[in-house]
Amino acid sequence: EKLKASIRAKVEHPFRLVKQQFGYAKVRYRGLVKNTARLTMLFALGNLWMARRQLMEAQG
Repeated sequence: EKLKASIRAKVEHPFRLVKQQFGYAKVRYRGLVKNTARLTMLFALGNLWMARRQLMEAQG
């Protein structure tokens, strides 16, 4: 159970970011293409958000 919980925590953290930080609660558009594009953009921003400290340290 501890192994499952540690994996689940790593996987669910980006979803929490997208929902809480970026306010994504419901799909906005009709159609898969636009919603997929928006989710892709939000998860890319989420990756930047999670790596922001490392990026700032690398910058100086």
